[in-house]
Amino acid sequence: MPFDRYKFTRENINSKIYEGIKKNTIDYKVVISESGKRLDNYALEEYNDSSYWWVIASASGINWPLQLIPGIVLYIPTNLDQIESLKLQ
Repeated sequence: MPFDRYKFTRENINSKIYEGIKKNTIDYKVVISESGKRLDNYALEEYNDSSYWWVIASASGINWPLQLIPGIVLYIPTNLDQIESLKLQ
């Protein structure tokens, strides 16, 4: 599985999101990145708030800033309440 190549510590929210996607405990959809679109564009489309770009980055195992190359598989969580509940764990 492509997730296995990324290493995260278990103490932060990013790793919790990543693990939730990997274990299929977070609802998500899969999108292939398009030319000229950044993570904040996808966040704006999905959540009506571009500041949630980091949720998509975490879920997708992306550790670089907003810029993407075309063809990257993005795992986009569809329920932000699930993400918020991870912050409390």
